[in-house]
Amino acid sequence: MRISHKRKKEEPKKNFPYNENISVPEVFALGASGERLGVMNTADAIRMAKEQELDLVVINPKAEPPIAKIMDFGQFRYQQEKEQRLRKAHQHVIDTKVVRMSLRIGKHDLDIRKVQTIKFLNEGDKVKIEIVLRGRENQQAGLAFEGLKKFLTEVNAEITTRFEQATERQGNKITAIIVKN
Repeated sequence: MRISHKRKKEEPKKNFPYNENISVPEVFALGASGERLGVMNTADAIRMAKEQELDLVVINPKAEPPIAKIMDFGQFRYQQEKEQRLRKAHQHVIDTKVVRMSLRIGKHDLDIRKVQTIKFLNEGDKVKIEIVLRGRENQQAGLAFEGLKKFLTEVNAEITTRFEQATERQGNKITAIIVKN
């Protein structure tokens, strides 16, 4: 089993200060049903929220003065987490998959690489195709370009693709990046 050492990037959680955690002296208050209460002292707005057995939550801290709404903070936080889970479930991260070949690759191995490439493209990923040149093969770069062109025409016969990065030489490698069209 292959172990992945990639660290997952976590989205920073939005911090919504509420009640006594609000540090600004004045807020633009909104009522529980969305009506505008106007600019008021933070302490007065918190007192008004407590009378309704709700919380005062800052929903837009960058506004001048910050916008705060009277609401149930537990329910608000639950709704925010629910929306974040839905966004995360519907997103697809596009990876760049690498398919490596050599100048002396056999027909069967080439067919396997073609099947892998088509599978990666159908999953919505980019595919970087590399032909690695070793030793005297470095002088046969023309053959590598032809081999890569032939491979790409075979892939294009089954699925339409376009170049994200055209075929080019990078040191001892001939590379191209393709995506599904």
